[in-house]
Amino acid sequence: MVLSRVGKKRDARAIAAVAAENEAERIVVGLPLNMDGGEGRQAAKVREFAEALAARTKIRVELWDERLSTVEAERLMQEAGRSPGERKAWVDAVSAAVILQSYLDSARQSKG
Repeated sequence: MVLSRVGKKRDARAIAAVAAENEAERIVVGLPLNMDGGEGRQAAKVREFAEALAARTKIRVELWDERLSTVEAERLMQEAGRSPGERKAWVDAVSAAVILQSYLDSARQSKG
């Protein structure tokens, strides 16, 4: 499911509803770090949103480094033969999948 951004409060409500409907135990939010690992203005905004989301849902919200997720998403779509128009339309959704897969891979490695 892809949710379109419409504003912080409405976004948080929509995410909370999806999380509740799916009985989510955790929400993963991409953290836009600078290439040197530092945090800029956008990372601060994301941290603020994640804190508000955690307070609203009472679900653990984890921030995950999203550096290069868009580059990886573009590469995957190009390898799949997607046209530039298709890639543009789907880049955010595929980037989110890349972020989540990276998080899950890391969690799996930590356990085993």
